[in-house]
Amino acid sequence: MNEAIVETGRLTKRYGSHTAVDAVSMTVRRGEIYGFLGPNGAGKTTTLRMLVGLIRPCSGTAKVLGERLGAPENLRRIGVLIEGPGFYPYLSGRDNLRVLAKYRGAGREEVEQVLARVGLADRGTDRFRTYSLGMKQRLGVGAALLGHPDLLILDEPTNGLDPAGMAEMRELIIGLAADGHTVVLSSHLLSEVQEICDRVGVISGGRLLAESTVRELRGAASLFLRAEPLELAFPAVRAVVGDQSALLTATGIRVAAGVAMAPAVARAVIGAGADLLELRSDEKSLEEVFFEMTETAK
Repeated sequence: MNEAIVETGRLTKRYGSHTAVDAVSMTVRRGEIYGFLGPNGAGKTTTLRMLVGLIRPCSGTAKVLGERLGAPENLRRIGVLIEGPGFYPYLSGRDNLRVLAKYRGAGREEVEQVLARVGLADRGTDRFRTYSLGMKQRLGVGAALLGHPDLLILDEPTNGLDPAGMAEMRELIIGLAADGHTVVLSSHLLSEVQEICDRVGVISGGRLLAESTVRELRGAASLFLRAEPLELAFPAVRAVVGDQSALLTATGIRVAAGVAMAPAVARAVIGAGADLLELRSDEKSLEEVFFEMTETAK
C-alpha cells in the first residue's frame, strides 16, 4: 500500500505566460483511491494529461508505475478516461469496445464482462450516438477497464449520472480498488470523494495546496450543543472544557473537544439547571474544507 504508483516532483506546465500547473509534487500509492480535487481551471486535467503522456511538462520530474511519463511499455497498464469519452457514433457500445479491445490485447469475453460491470449489458447493441450522457460516461469507464490495467485515471466519471447511477459508479470504483487497481479520481462531487477516497490532493491555481487523508483534512470532530438558558449553560460548559475550548455562536455552543467529553458536558449543563436541547458530534465536511482552502488561495 505504501509503494508509490504515481510520483511527481515540482511538475510544471506553462502555456506562454500562463502557468497551468505550478510545481506539483504528488504521490499516489498502490491500491488506494486518490481523489484529485480543484475548481474549474485549477490544473487537474492538465496534470492528468501529463501523467499519461498526452502533453509534455515544461519542468519537474514524474514517474508512473516506475517509468517515465508516456513510456510505451506502461500504456497497457493504465486505463484512462479524461475529458469525456470519444467513440464512433455509428457503432454500438459493444462494437466500440471490441475495436478498442484489439489495441489492448483483450478478447470478446472481456468486452462482455466490462459491459456487465458498468451496467450496459442490455444496451450493448445500441448505437453510441443514442446513448445518454451518463451511458457515454459508463462506456468510457468500461473502455478504461479493458486489459485489466494496474492504474485507472478517471476524470469526472460520474458526469451525467443520476443519483442511482452515481451510487453504482461509487460501488464500482470501490470494487476496483478492492480488486487491486489503483484509482486516481478527479471529481467535483466532494460528497462522493469523501465517501470513497483514501487520500486526496487539493489543487487551485495550478498549485497543490494539500495532500492528505480525508480524515486528516477534515480535522478532529468537535461537539455542538443547544441549551437554554445560555447564561446558565455556557459558563457550565466552559467550566468543564476550559475557557478557550468553548465558543458561543449564533446557533449554539461549539466545543473543541471529542465525543468522549459529551457525557461530562451534558451533566454540566443539566447540573447548572439548563435544558439540554441538542448535543451532537460535529465535523467539517470535505466540501467545507475544500472551499476554505481554495478561497484562501485566491
